[in-house]
Amino acid sequence: MMENISLIGTAVFLNLLAAMCPGPDFVMAVKNSLCYSRRTGIYISVGIGLGIGIHITYCAIGIGYIISKSIIAFNIIKFLGAAYLIYMGIGSIISKRSKIDVIEEKKSNNLTRMQAIKTGFFTNVLNPKATLFFLGLFTFVIKPATPVYVIIILAVLMIATAMGWFTLVAIFFTQSQIRNTFLKFEIIFNRIFGSLLIALGIKIALASR
Repeated sequence: MMENISLIGTAVFLNLLAAMCPGPDFVMAVKNSLCYSRRTGIYISVGIGLGIGIHITYCAIGIGYIISKSIIAFNIIKFLGAAYLIYMGIGSIISKRSKIDVIEEKKSNNLTRMQAIKTGFFTNVLNPKATLFFLGLFTFVIKPATPVYVIIILAVLMIATAMGWFTLVAIFFTQSQIRNTFLKFEIIFNRIFGSLLIALGIKIALASR
């Protein structure tokens, strides 16, 4: 039981770190919040969470089957995922700033709820890097004896965490003081997140089946 709790906690934390690192989801959430409204940014986060649900579903089903059949295939996926986490961490450390235009613009007509959700969903689900991330993550979490309820709990928490984070992004970046503070210390934040991703990538690479 304690092992399952530890694995869930680590996976959810890793998912949160990945969400915090500037990428397509982050840029999309910030840009739409700035160009449209906080409401639009929040619905973008809902779409991102739904996209994560798709990744989790096919990874859980596919990797669960693979690890029950082939140790070699399992290790290949594990090392690819770990390598990507390390690569993402290094990229975060050496990055200077995200490519976000923070110039105040006149708000244009808002996106509809469905338009915003679809924008967030397709931004996430069509990102090939997200596939590698979740493949690496689930090779670390899922074992042959992992109960289905643990995977379900993990999926719900990861989706909720991502939605929660990008909702906060939408709220924060529609407040000028918070937005400017984040951008001021963005390099420091990126280095901290990057270091943690590298450490967790190494941990995954060293994990046994």
